[in-house]
Amino acid sequence: MIDKITWLGHATFKINAGTKVLYIDPWKLKGKLEPADIILVGHSHYDHFSPADIQKISNPMTILVVPGDCAKQLKGHIKIMKPGDVFTLDDVTIESVPAYNPNKTFHPKANKWMGFIVTLEGERLYYASDTDLIPEMKEVGNIDVALLPVGGTYTMNPEEAAEAAEIIGPEIAVPCHYGDIVGSEEDARRFASLYSGKTRIMNPQ
Repeated sequence: MIDKITWLGHATFKINAGTKVLYIDPWKLKGKLEPADIILVGHSHYDHFSPADIQKISNPMTILVVPGDCAKQLKGHIKIMKPGDVFTLDDVTIESVPAYNPNKTFHPKANKWMGFIVTLEGERLYYASDTDLIPEMKEVGNIDVALLPVGGTYTMNPEEAAEAAEIIGPEIAVPCHYGDIVGSEEDARRFASLYSGKTRIMNPQ
């Protein structure tokens, strides 16, 4: 699965799986990109929810998977989800999972914002979204690739992300949410030095 994932910077990812093209939290998109079959948005902060960028990669058939507070700003095929919901489109299954800060005000649990587990072609991708280390991560299992924020301030720092990775146990962990607004590549390298499993530090495309 790792070779099907492109990091577009910050917390934005593009995933090519068979005939499906998925984007997660598109923001600051550059150049001409393939239109999306599915766009996933975890929460309504501007660096994750950008209607202008969503429009760039949408066509009349694109399905937008979003939390309730984003839906009113969008048009098209909208699927509102909250943690615990599951949505399947052909051979792609999307499960929304909790993403929040237990002891910060940036991402309250009450907002029901979310990360995602995407299952496609027999493999499972976990996108943690903006979150700290939370108890629900113990329920995230059998993950091939985990996309984990490491930039700190609003999310986990490298040490917390490494602890999360040890709990989740992915085949490959990919650090993200750095290099813009908060965090740097040094945070990604720090994470890689702490996590006992395999890490892939991606270059933004």
